[in-house]
Amino acid sequence: MPPPRKPATTARQREVAAGAARVDAEVRERIHLEILRRTGAYRADDHFLLPSGHHAPEFIDKALVTTEPTFTEGLGAVIAKHFAEWPADVVLSTGPGASILAHCVARTHPSRPVLIYATKEVQGPHRRVRLPDEFARFVRPATSGALGKKVLIVEDLITTGETIRLLSQMVAEVGGAVVGIGCLWQRNSKIDLPQEVFSLVTRDFPTYEPSSCPLCQEGRPLNVEFARAEPATEEPIELSRPHRLGPPPAVR
Repeated sequence: MPPPRKPATTARQREVAAGAARVDAEVRERIHLEILRRTGAYRADDHFLLPSGHHAPEFIDKALVTTEPTFTEGLGAVIAKHFAEWPADVVLSTGPGASILAHCVARTHPSRPVLIYATKEVQGPHRRVRLPDEFARFVRPATSGALGKKVLIVEDLITTGETIRLLSQMVAEVGGAVVGIGCLWQRNSKIDLPQEVFSLVTRDFPTYEPSSCPLCQEGRPLNVEFARAEPATEEPIELSRPHRLGPPPAVR
């Protein structure tokens, strides 16, 4: 006898389930936001001068985002659990700021992926993203016609998404495929990226031109503590590809 069919869900049941999922996501985001607040990375209810020259009531101090090992391990485990059903051969860190978080993701992901670090450097007015020479060896298909490796990109803070776009391009150029993008904090929910982003916190920062800043109009003093921090934007940024690797030497 065939097993009994499950009753079809009604529109009302689907609506309730969707509402519950939204509530769960909101609760999780509040928990993650509180964790970042406890590390001192998230600063709010102030009047900040940003490196870009704009003013804002909130600020994320990148230097403090991953300074608490226990918190970082837990947040990395959340990202790894989200992508557990997506097999990954490589976890690709977008730069020094994301390296510790990417390490925690790679440790926890059930596929036991290899971890590769991208680096960023400044040359005159330009910022460049660079991958190590062995990147192509880890990602490109093993044989002609075979599928390339699956890459999970991990970022700490997403503002413009330019670094992720360029790294996705580099993965595709050597025959790999980006299976997901994990992020600690997405500061701009309206950017268009090649893959859907799983972010522990998605929160758009309001920023103001100094000439029209409502915080200035209220007479609030300007906090210039972070005015010389790393610029919030990632452009202009250039691609620095790894050297082409030839075939491995024959074993005698």
